[in-house]
Amino acid sequence: MATTENLPPKTERKIASAAGLVAFATFVSRILGFVRDMVLANIFGATVAADAFYVAFRIPNMFRELFAEGSMSAGFIPVFTKYLTHQTREEAKTVANAAFTTLFLILIIVTCLGLIASPNIVSAIAPGFRNNLHQFHLTTTLTRIMFPFLLFVSLAALTMGILNSLHRFGPPSFASGVFNVVSILSVLGLAPFFDEPTYAAAIGVTLGGLAQCLSQLPALHQEGFPFSLRRPLWPLHPGVIQMGKLILPTSVGMSVMQINIFVSTLLASFLPTGSVSFLYYGMRLIHFPLGIFAVALSTALLPTLSAQAAKGETAALRHTLSFGLRLIFFITFPAMMGLICLRIPIVHLLFEHGEFNALATMGTANAILFYAIGLWAFAGIRVVVPAFYALSDTKTPVIVGILAMALNLVLNILLMRPLEYKGLALATSLSAIFNFLALLFILRRHTGPIDGKRILASHIKTAIASFTIILPALWVSRQALWLSQGNWWIKGWTLTLTITGGMASYFLVQAMLKGEEFSFLWSMIKERSQKRAG
Repeated sequence: MATTENLPPKTERKIASAAGLVAFATFVSRILGFVRDMVLANIFGATVAADAFYVAFRIPNMFRELFAEGSMSAGFIPVFTKYLTHQTREEAKTVANAAFTTLFLILIIVTCLGLIASPNIVSAIAPGFRNNLHQFHLTTTLTRIMFPFLLFVSLAALTMGILNSLHRFGPPSFASGVFNVVSILSVLGLAPFFDEPTYAAAIGVTLGGLAQCLSQLPALHQEGFPFSLRRPLWPLHPGVIQMGKLILPTSVGMSVMQINIFVSTLLASFLPTGSVSFLYYGMRLIHFPLGIFAVALSTALLPTLSAQAAKGETAALRHTLSFGLRLIFFITFPAMMGLICLRIPIVHLLFEHGEFNALATMGTANAILFYAIGLWAFAGIRVVVPAFYALSDTKTPVIVGILAMALNLVLNILLMRPLEYKGLALATSLSAIFNFLALLFILRRHTGPIDGKRILASHIKTAIASFTIILPALWVSRQALWLSQGNWWIKGWTLTLTITGGMASYFLVQAMLKGEEFSFLWSMIKERSQKRAG
């Protein structure tokens, strides 16, 4: 039996356990998401209809990534946690219902305005589509079908914030899987009834959002926080005012990546057909490790950081932040190397079916290459920005975010002509790297030292171990197997064994180097095994 001294600290174990649960649920959801994308790729390919759907989907999808994985939680959880910590549970329930009432009414108004203004929104997002009236009208109709998704996903994000604050991470994490299941079933079940199958996909998005929201309500009821409209609405509850002051600037700070992708989509509408789809599919694959690990860790960290900030435990907050930065790099850097080296086999296996041809595979693989360069920075932002909000500093992420968006716009203009859509992906990555490094530098000045030497030593070991992935992955990716159709089972097993072997070699080198994060995770595994055996 391991001694207590050899076990990870209690807080770190709690964070890692919560992150593990969220990561597993997110992994299931992402797999289902890839199934959905494979179905869509098989039906749409990289055609005019596909570009129309993905531009229209960019609006609700941007809000999902912004609210469900960003500002709603970052604005709601710190305030709600203070009420749970310093007030009664009944007062916390009042705050939750006040937030629900306010958000619900605002979203109803926004959704109605969005339905009316859809043509203007499409013109703003994809002005290049106005040169093709059919594509423009199709995109507008799809946008209108999917706009109510904003209502459902925002309420789902509020529900997630309450449950996460109460350390119930499972139900909201699995809810995104419910969204994908409903979306898949809608496409398969409704597409035969439409001349244009993209309508079925758009209906699936809206129905999936509704299901994602409803699936969390039983857990909310179990915790004693069922939603109800608060009367009177005015004057606003003080807690709602505090949330509003956080959410607006938080939206800017957390949404830099989404706004940059939005700008890329706008500019890509002027590029050859398929450019929007290449960027969409490329970012979907980037979001696989980002969503599983970075968002999961960020979700698990925020309640702990908020509680530490509410209690004035600055030293503990620094320790938690250092732990998060070390663990996120430990996971995302090897994922970045694997995506870069295996991008062609992955895209070929997942998407090259039906209308999605070899040209689309190469286009998507090129987008992945330039997006993957910034994967570690995308993930790091997810850890650093919540720390600012836990400290009630909303200005710094906004200022740095605006600078990053300005840099992204300049780089887009400079790079899109020589590199086309690849330049847009590269600009997004470079601006994310600037955003992360600037935030980290400023945060260190706010909190004091955050174990810089310890973080650097950990990152060096992670980089060394990650290079063991490169040669085998490159050798596999250059085989003729990926240049032709068929042999899908052989391709699937080849890719699976390559990824599994790369992970094994990475962890083996980490063990040889006595990597701190590897030792931490291994001790948790041994501890749980011993508990089950006992």
